[in-house]
Amino acid sequence: MNGRTGPEPLRIYVAGLSHETNSFSPIPTSMRSFESDVCYRPGDEAGRAAALAFPGYGDAVAVARERGFSVVEGPCFWTQPSGPVTRALYEELREEILEGLRAAQPVDMVLLNLHGAMMAQGLDDCEGDLLAHVRRIVGPDMPIGALLDLHGNVSPQMIGSGTVIVGVKEYPHVDYRPRAGELVAILAEMAAGRVRPCTVWRSIPILSLQGTTEEPMRSLVAALSAYEERDHILSVTLMHGFPWSDWERTGASVLIVAAPGAEGAAKAIADEVAGRFVDNLEAAPAERLGVGEAVREALATPRGPGPVVIADSSDNPGGGAACDSSFLLRELLDRKVDRAAIGMIWDPQAAIIAADAGVGARMDLRIGGKIGALSGDPVDLAGAEVVAIRDDLRQRVFSDVPSDPLGLAIWLRVGGIDIVINSIRQQVFSPECFTGLGIDLAGKDVVVVKSSQHFRARFDPIARRTIYCNAPGSLSVELTALPYRHVGFVTGVGAFHIDRAVEWSCYPPSLSH
Repeated sequence: MNGRTGPEPLRIYVAGLSHETNSFSPIPTSMRSFESDVCYRPGDEAGRAAALAFPGYGDAVAVARERGFSVVEGPCFWTQPSGPVTRALYEELREEILEGLRAAQPVDMVLLNLHGAMMAQGLDDCEGDLLAHVRRIVGPDMPIGALLDLHGNVSPQMIGSGTVIVGVKEYPHVDYRPRAGELVAILAEMAAGRVRPCTVWRSIPILSLQGTTEEPMRSLVAALSAYEERDHILSVTLMHGFPWSDWERTGASVLIVAAPGAEGAAKAIADEVAGRFVDNLEAAPAERLGVGEAVREALATPRGPGPVVIADSSDNPGGGAACDSSFLLRELLDRKVDRAAIGMIWDPQAAIIAADAGVGARMDLRIGGKIGALSGDPVDLAGAEVVAIRDDLRQRVFSDVPSDPLGLAIWLRVGGIDIVINSIRQQVFSPECFTGLGIDLAGKDVVVVKSSQHFRARFDPIARRTIYCNAPGSLSVELTALPYRHVGFVTGVGAFHIDRAVEWSCYPPSLSH
């Protein structure tokens, strides 16, 4: 810590490397993957625009500038969740970030926008490795912060790097901006020499997938903020973990950033949060129905304003799934459901064929079911009508500005079912995926979205009811059916308990346990 208090603005280096790695994903992760999503190297203005629009990195830059800091915008890399990157690719991206840090010296603090669940082939803990390298460059006293997705799997190496770790509290992740502000404020206090906090980490050996929009998780999120109002408690993060990363540290955890001497209080809070989290999962697990049951429930729901939204969470590309499964589409077709919509099905080839046929064409078209067994069989549409074609659509993510391009997007109609296929693999965040093509969601009884939870931020205001479906797929919540090699389960109710003891870690290492 440099204790700087002079008139010059604090200088902060911001960089990002974020990937949610699904060990069971059929989608490989390459340099082309990052170049298709967010790949910013200083000097690339198009890449910079994408990075500044990316949650976390853009928020950290904006918050730091609002505080009057001098910001060095380092590289930022992100791509859709998928399988592990190669070791060589990870190290290439890591070295770009480290070289940017070396060139930025002198700085007063470092902030990295990470995920918490990035894995490379032969290296399970990318975040821990990156943070250790950063620490070696800046020395023992430099404030380092990491902003994480709550679906991260935290390791002792990450804590041992002396990094201040703050994760988002909400799922959907609508709170990146306040969390970035929280982290920047802590780093600024450290840079000014006013505080040297400790971090207490407690593992929770359990796997689950829980949103925060409903009780009992809604109250637990509120409690996290309430804990932060206590003296000497700077930040409280509940990491839900990412169940589909197969490594020995996979699982939930609690992170408490506290002022010196508050380790005991932080440990007690960590125990309280962990206990409430486990109790919530066992007392009120999220109900996830099979394909047929989900559609029957939706159709049996009394009509009213807005559609019933079915979340096809097992085929959510936001967790590494292919986004081309056919199970729910086939169910809608077999039942000849009327006033229904489904999207987005990732099928670039079919999108090009439909676009070439043109608006108004009626055609036989095979869609979906291409990537692997968990995608199901392809669906052969007979006499599908091409209703609309767009290649300029964007959807909102965690801001009010539509930022994520859909690529080539096609509205197909078969009977009473509207189908959206597109060329850029991504989950449904907001209604623009449908309404941008002209589909009136208010007139639908059933809308199926390829998403697990993020859709709720934008769909809850228009939905009559939400149903979670656990169809076959790479993100199936039947975790014991997946071929884990490094995670063992014991019997549990409402969640999957891991056969592993609770772990503790503290930095500085002064907590007895």
